[in-house]
Amino acid sequence: MANLPVIVGIGGVNAAGRLSAHHAYRRLVIDALPNAAAAETYRSLAGLMGLEDDPGTAETRAYINDHTLIRRIELFDPDDIGWQRQTSLTPTTDESVTFSVPARQLPERLPDNWTVVDAHDKTVTVRIEGRLDVLIPDRRTSTVSSAAQIPTGFHPGSTYQSRNHPRGLELTVWGASDAIRSIGMDWDVLRKQVRPDQFAVYSGSAMGQLDQNGMGGLLQAGMTGGRVTSRQVALGLCEMPADFINAYVLGSLGATGATIGACATFLYNLRQGVEDIRSGRRRVVVVGNAEAPITPEVVDGYRTMGALAEDAALKALDGTDAVDNRRACRPFAENCGFTLAEASIYIVLFDDELALETGAFVHGAVADVYVNADGFKKSIPGPGVGNYITVAKAMGLARSMLGDDALRQRTYMHAHGTGTPVNRVTESHIMSELARVFGIKQWPVAAVKAHLGHSLAPAGGDQLSAVLGTWAYGWIPGITSIDAIADDVHTGNLQFILTHREVDPSLLDAAFINSKGFGGNNATGLILAPHVTRAMLERKHGAKAMKRHAQRHESVAIAFASYDERMTRGEESPIYQFGEGVLEGTDLGISDTRIEVPGYGQPIELDIADPYPDMSDR
Repeated sequence: MANLPVIVGIGGVNAAGRLSAHHAYRRLVIDALPNAAAAETYRSLAGLMGLEDDPGTAETRAYINDHTLIRRIELFDPDDIGWQRQTSLTPTTDESVTFSVPARQLPERLPDNWTVVDAHDKTVTVRIEGRLDVLIPDRRTSTVSSAAQIPTGFHPGSTYQSRNHPRGLELTVWGASDAIRSIGMDWDVLRKQVRPDQFAVYSGSAMGQLDQNGMGGLLQAGMTGGRVTSRQVALGLCEMPADFINAYVLGSLGATGATIGACATFLYNLRQGVEDIRSGRRRVVVVGNAEAPITPEVVDGYRTMGALAEDAALKALDGTDAVDNRRACRPFAENCGFTLAEASIYIVLFDDELALETGAFVHGAVADVYVNADGFKKSIPGPGVGNYITVAKAMGLARSMLGDDALRQRTYMHAHGTGTPVNRVTESHIMSELARVFGIKQWPVAAVKAHLGHSLAPAGGDQLSAVLGTWAYGWIPGITSIDAIADDVHTGNLQFILTHREVDPSLLDAAFINSKGFGGNNATGLILAPHVTRAMLERKHGAKAMKRHAQRHESVAIAFASYDERMTRGEESPIYQFGEGVLEGTDLGISDTRIEVPGYGQPIELDIADPYPDMSDR
């Protein structure tokens, strides 16, 4: 019997705040929540943002609201971006230009029209014949001023000894730590029960680390007079989030990897974790991504592609002279582009037996994730047919597992919903057509990028966090940045949720998460509700096992509640074990049948079954 991948923890940070304990989800629907739940979220955000003011006052809450979710860019000033303007200087009264320059700033190779006419200890005089090509420092205004940044005042690198890490890796350390502690149990407990090779980490970033401490600084150094550092290449790699988690957060010896699929990257990595647990190869898997793309260069790159919502286009849509940064992303409405975001989102998966043995949280389960390419394309960014296949397969699985009635009446879709004119047409047609053929009359559709923007690699994690939050609190976040669905959107058999909708979580058996990635990277995941997951666990393990799980869970819930409170008060630092617990080969107990690793309760077995018994020569 296949193992069920149970979601036992979720953590990280996005533009709505901290993900553990569903704080970020609650920020999405905070206006619809009871006072107590809203107050707890404001407390959490105030602690994260370093605010000392009372989070219960109207002024503080207004500040928190204004400095979370999509808003005007704060990581740099979009009205004052440093630039280099290329120009030529030509003498006006003479055919040469003479100037002095510090000797250490003299080019290593003098241009042909340069002559050193006088040299002193520290300065030299140079004569240039004819034209002088130069780069002049300049300032410019970005035509895009909207992004979804993590809450103002929160600096993940200041919470541990970050040593000039790229921002994406700072987010990784903080986010992965939050997810690991969200399970409510010490990781060392798992080391006693799980073999070292039965852990796995799948994580990465779609674009790598592109700020000054990563690839951005590496590529700019030669043109800005800077110096390349020894860290920029290594720390800039796309798979570095997984490497950091293994080396400094978990000390994991298990499987590792980073599957990159543009905007579908989270689901690509989730698929690896699901397949590992279902097959029995792994028992504990950490899955997630971190991305920090809000830099002037990346914004300008996507803007030049025509992909981002520019200020002028937003003003034109509203018929005003002022840009509404808060409503920059408008999925399935009259829109003009997507909105960049940053985030770090991680989940922890256990196999079903381990989840019951440890009394772990049961936030839900991942039934499967389907991935398909687009086939032949007119252009790399153009849409194709692969997403029809992934959504249809996920719906077919839901029908097989839950039945026709559940698929038609007790599921809903978290759409990719980027806010571009192309996406609103193509994705809506996929959902509408497949709802029709599967007999769904009014399929609810949500799109949280309206609040959280497009975080690229972690985008599917943003959607998943909203799914889990809905089962915990009973509200589906509405697409509140829009007033109406655009005329060219396919609406047949669909019900776009424009305002926060209250639901009975027990009547939502499953949710779909859809991702349409640049280049034809399509993925759709089927997420099972907590009550469905528990029913499956009881059918497999029995009622007594579920009762024992409930008893064990009491201590897990208490431990997590204590962690949550410490985080809210700002008393908890991320896990960051630099240089601690480093093992050498001489520390291992090695024989021809097993490898014993210090700190783990079970060895790595070397008596490996032949996977091809009918083909092997034995």
